[in-house]
Amino acid sequence: MTMSGAEMKRVALAVPLEEAEFTKAVMEYSDQLYQIAYSYLGNRHDALEALQETTCRAWMKRRTLKDSSLFKTWLIRILIYVCIDEQRRRKRAVPTAAEHMQEPVTHNNTGALEMQWALEQVKVKYRHVLMLKYYNDLTLAEIAVLLQKPEGTVKTWQHKGLKQLRKIMKNRGEWNEQ
Repeated sequence: MTMSGAEMKRVALAVPLEEAEFTKAVMEYSDQLYQIAYSYLGNRHDALEALQETTCRAWMKRRTLKDSSLFKTWLIRILIYVCIDEQRRRKRAVPTAAEHMQEPVTHNNTGALEMQWALEQVKVKYRHVLMLKYYNDLTLAEIAVLLQKPEGTVKTWQHKGLKQLRKIMKNRGEWNEQ
């Protein structure tokens, strides 16, 4: 997660003021931000909305960033909070029939659907680590910085999350056999 000198200079310029520089810095990480949002929210529309909200929040709070070398981490942390807010909102909302019909169902891979279902059953703090590690290819050190936790804690959460996931998948297999 080290930045080159040119990247650090651009981010340093982006933090204090310039909208164009800020936009360039955000766009540099947009693909990774989109992947993270999609892994949390599960559909394109909500992921794009989360990116938009993240950019807005980051722009409004840009002066609170103390270390410009942590710009990417700061952005990802904001994005995670936005995704969590959206997940909470979904739990409170009752979906209408029209909302279910917006995206066509084209899932042929039942294994991926089962894994997504199983991952949703894992304790939230463990799920964050698993999603960032296995869906978004972040290192444990990067995840520790993002979640503001010691790396040892993140390793423990990863281990416990995988253990829960194995148990859920094993139990799921037993249900299918009955």
